Formats: sequence, C-alpha cells, structure tokens
Amino acid sequence: MTQPATSTSPRWVRVAVALVILFVVALLADRWLFHHFTRTDLYGRGWARMLRVPGYFPFWALAGLALVLQDWTPRALQTLGTAARRGLLLFWSTALGGLVAELLKIIIRRERPGPNDGDWVFRAWSDRPFSTAQLGLPSSEAAVAFAAAAMLARLFPQGRELWYALAFACALTRVVAGAHFLSDVVLAALVGYLVSVMLWQSAITPHPIAGSMRQTGVRSGAP
Repeated sequence: MTQPATSTSPRWVRVAVALVILFVVALLADRWLFHHFTRTDLYGRGWARMLRVPGYFPFWALAGLALVLQDWTPRALQTLGTAARRGLLLFWSTALGGLVAELLKIIIRRERPGPNDGDWVFRAWSDRPFSTAQLGLPSSEAAVAFAAAAMLARLFPQGRELWYALAFACALTRVVAGAHFLSDVVLAALVGYLVSVMLWQSAITPHPIAGSMRQTGVRSGAP
C-alpha cells in the first residue's frame, strides 16, 4: 500500500519559509498599521516596558552567566568548559542576532517610521554611512528577542511556548510604539531564528558536545 507523502524538509526550513512569506505580507501592511495602531505613549506603561526587556541584550548576557553558574558543578576549573556550554549558547545567540541585525540596518538603510510619518525612506550612503541611528530594518531588539527564544526552545523545550510568546510580545510593542514597521520585526524574527539555528547546529557537532547536550535534557528538534 502506498503511504501518504510527508514533508522531508527540516522544521527550521519550514519556519524560515513561513517567516519570509509573512515578511512579504508585512511589507504590504506597514503603512496602514502605522497609521491605525501606533500608540506613542505605550512605553509609559510598566507592563509594556517589561515586555521590551527580552530585546535587551545585557539581560540575556546575565541570564547566560546564571546558566553557567547553575551548571558549574562541581566548582572546579576543569569542569568550567562543559558547564559553560548552555550559557554561552544563549549569550552568543543573542549577541550574534543583534549584531547581524545591526549590520543589515547599515546595508538596507531604511529609516524608522516615526520621523517620516509612516513612509518608507532610505538613507543615502553619503549620510552617516556606518551609523545605525534611526535605521529600523530589521529591529535589533526583536532579533535579540527571537534569537533568545529560539535558543531557549532548544535548551528548555518544555517552555517553548513561553519563550516565543515573550519574543512576540517584545516585537509587538516595538510596532505599536511606532518605533518599527511590522516588516522590521518580522525580518528580525527571521534573523534571530536563523542565527540561533546555525549556532545550535554548530554546537551539536562534533559528537562530544552533542553528548553533553543530551545529558542536560536538550532536544535538537525544537522549532
């Protein structure tokens, strides 16, 4: 009997394709959303400032340090390398996610929506060629948030829904506050997700590292 065909694409590929499609849709909705949903006083509310925290890289640097201290047992120099793996994965995932987003800002050069009343404006290369000030595509904070979520979903898969919910909420506040277009945060989600996937794939090879990851209960199949 012929079995029904199943997808052979890795899950991360399907997620990336979905984000690319969502990015195209977001491009069409950018101006309309800015003019109908922007609340410039959003960060005057405590809960909104809290939801912005997942996009703050130093927060994840401290969280990575906490993971190292948690895993460093027994406290001996020879065990530090193994103990630091989970913390370093979280640290480098968020650091590289934010860095790639900043580099893409310099290349793409699309300004934030607020100063231009929701219009797309691309900065000339003659104007501050290596400054990311007031550039918005992609959002660095959203990239950091989704890089953290994607890595945490692998390190602690039981909390996968929470990690992505926090990243989504962070990105949403950036759009509602008028700091970014929707397409800014969707591209940032793609950047953060892919950076995390590539870092994870490099971390589980060679096999000694993969074995260490399995000992901590980590599953590589998390989205």
